[in-house]
Amino acid sequence: MKRRQLLAAPLAALPLWAGNRIDRSRFSALTDEIGASEQEAFDFAKQYGLRWIEVRGVPGGRRDYVDLPAAELHAFAKKVRDHGLKVSYLDAPLLKFALPGFEPVERAKDTAGQRAKRAAEGDRRFTRRMDDLRLALDAAEILGTRKVRVFAFQRVREREKAMPRVAEILAGMAETAGRRGIHLLLENEGSCNVATCAEAAELLKMVPSKWFGFNWDCLNGVGYKENPFPEAYSIIPKDRLGNVHIKGRSVLPGPYRMDWTAVFKALERDGYKGEIGLETHIWDNMIEKSHASMREMIRLVEG
Repeated sequence: MKRRQLLAAPLAALPLWAGNRIDRSRFSALTDEIGASEQEAFDFAKQYGLRWIEVRGVPGGRRDYVDLPAAELHAFAKKVRDHGLKVSYLDAPLLKFALPGFEPVERAKDTAGQRAKRAAEGDRRFTRRMDDLRLALDAAEILGTRKVRVFAFQRVREREKAMPRVAEILAGMAETAGRRGIHLLLENEGSCNVATCAEAAELLKMVPSKWFGFNWDCLNGVGYKENPFPEAYSIIPKDRLGNVHIKGRSVLPGPYRMDWTAVFKALERDGYKGEIGLETHIWDNMIEKSHASMREMIRLVEG
């Protein structure tokens, strides 16, 4: 490749693993877990030399970016560019509610009133699901990312019976997103109908659209006795993998720590071209643990 072509190549085309070193340019982080404000999140990114960020909730606020007016999104997008960053992934909350017509798996402590309220909220959100999708796609375009998160509805008792309906809905949404050149990435989530990599592979087969892929959240299946790596990873359709989340507990010392050096090598071997986003998710001293997690990720980089 000539020097001009090399300089023009997108960052995501660079090798994830080169020689004995991880390419740091592929690291990202969720802004609402690395700072108490947008500026703190930008400072975090600068401190660790990040080129990418993931966005979900507004740091220090109570709103998601998908709910912001277009003018506020444009203003935030400008800040992102001014800080020399790009948005790798929009963590939208699409379909993270109960699917009407199916009984959700409820928590034992829930009262009848809470269950009724949740069912009513699920009905309301289901009715407006395509409107919510369009808002998420609008936000993604403004923020400059072509990847948007989606779930598979809250877990139901008759899961196998529900999955054809889930697949039908997701196929329609993927078609809508694809017309705008945006990929919907299904996240495995313990409270939803897709919690494990095996369940994700099953649904991805049911929705073969090239606009429907997978966001692997490494620890979200452990409650279902899933071993994240190498067993669960081996099940993922690698050509459908569009984003990867690193949980803080998976990189810091402790019982959930994973061999990320081996994971990075496997991702490179399998041709993964996306980013790897830190989603710390340690509620005690979250920002402090985010710094510790990123430092450990960089320690892996530096060997």
